[in-house]
Formats: sequence, structure tokens, C-alpha cells
Amino acid sequence: MSKTLLAIVAGAVALAFSLMSTVNGGPARAAPEQTGSLGEPVLLELFTSQGCSSCPPADRLSAKLAREPGLVVIARPVTYWDRLGWKDTLAREGNTRLQRDYARQVIAGYNGVYTPQFVVDGKLGEVGSREGRTRRHIALARGAQNAAIRITKAQNGDYGIGLGGEARQPAELWLLAISSQEEVAIGRGENNGRTITYTNVLLDETRIARWNGGQASHILRSNKMLHSRADKYALVLREPNGGNVLAARWVN
Repeated sequence: MSKTLLAIVAGAVALAFSLMSTVNGGPARAAPEQTGSLGEPVLLELFTSQGCSSCPPADRLSAKLAREPGLVVIARPVTYWDRLGWKDTLAREGNTRLQRDYARQVIAGYNGVYTPQFVVDGKLGEVGSREGRTRRHIALARGAQNAAIRITKAQNGDYGIGLGGEARQPAELWLLAISSQEEVAIGRGENNGRTITYTNVLLDETRIARWNGGQASHILRSNKMLHSRADKYALVLREPNGGNVLAARWVN
């Protein structure tokens, strides 16, 4: 990350602290894991399906990577396997649309619409069971970000969000509701009879802000994080329609 970007991010942090102090009338505290030796977190999205017999190895790899620092790992089950005898209980049409949008953007690596597929920071695609190649994509993405997210938490549970960096085009900030673990007994299809555990499954996502680059701050109200099944949340800053992911971070 360049010195200029570091200065912009520092300004965004100050804006977030100032915003939370002004609105809530009390001090805000910095959330954990602001940054570290690994640089900004890398977003790793796994497109998977309960109906795909090739997916369980990728689901296990996703669980392994999710335990490592510096990664925001999200499972995005897709719908297009449903017609083959088993309706995926976690699939969302929005996941299918995003994967198709990524394919239209012609991301680097192993592009296309297939399962299992990892997409790294919206830029690099890989077969989801290939650990070595996936880690190489992560290494390429790490340190290449031109934007960052910072989070502060107020005593009332609300969050101040600071954004900083550069944008080639207007971007969108999304709030993702996540279930850290879902265990599914599959009754038909290619995985008939298997019970598979899925890690960091996307339950819902909401666009909460637009961003044009530079410094910006927003308030994330705690009442926006009340999904009945979610036990964690993430923020993702991305270009629209399957464009590049500019930044990602867990909301702690």
C-alpha cells in the first residue's frame, strides 16, 4: 500500500471516530484487526453447490482457509445445480448472478461459471479444490489493494465505517450476513447420503453506501445486523456488476 493511500486511510479512520463521537455523544473504540503484517484482508468467495460431487474438497479447503488471518472467506452456494434432483438449501439466486457477472468481466485465471470456483478479490478465478493455485492467487492479490475499510465501535453497539483510497469508478459498500457453519444432510443428487459442513455461508447482503474514492465515513446501525441465523458480518467494497473487490473486512 502506498504512502498516499496510508494517509488517506488514516484520514478515514479519524473521520469514523469523529462521526461516532458526534452522533453517539461518547467515545468510540477501534475494532480489533485493523491491519497487520499481511496488509489488507483478501476476499475469497467460494461458489459451491450441495448438488456437485466435486465440491466437498473445496468446501473443506474453504474451512481451512477461513481459519487463517488476513482472509475474508465467504461461501456462495449457487442455484443452477437444483434442476438435477436436489434443491440446495443454502443457495441464493444472487450468488448465481454474481458468478455470471464475474465471468462476463473476464476475470484472470480459470474463468467461467462452474463449481467449485474460488474468486479472489473479484479478479482471479480458480478451481476451488486447487489449494496451491488458490494460494498463489491470494499472494498476488495481497498488498495490491488501493482501498481500505476501517471500523470503530460505539458504546451503544453502532459502528463507524471509514473508507479510504482510490476508485477507478463509483463503488458500492455491502453488508454481508454470514452463518459461520451450516451442516446439511443431502438426500438426493450427486451427494446423496452425505452430510457436508459449509463454512461462512452468505445468508443475505445489503448495499449500505456508495463511494467515489478518497475519504468517507458512514454509520452502520446495530439494528441492521439482526438476521435471525447470522452470527457474523462482513463489509465488502466492490465495483458494481461483478467488478473488482476494492476492500473487505470482518465486522468485529
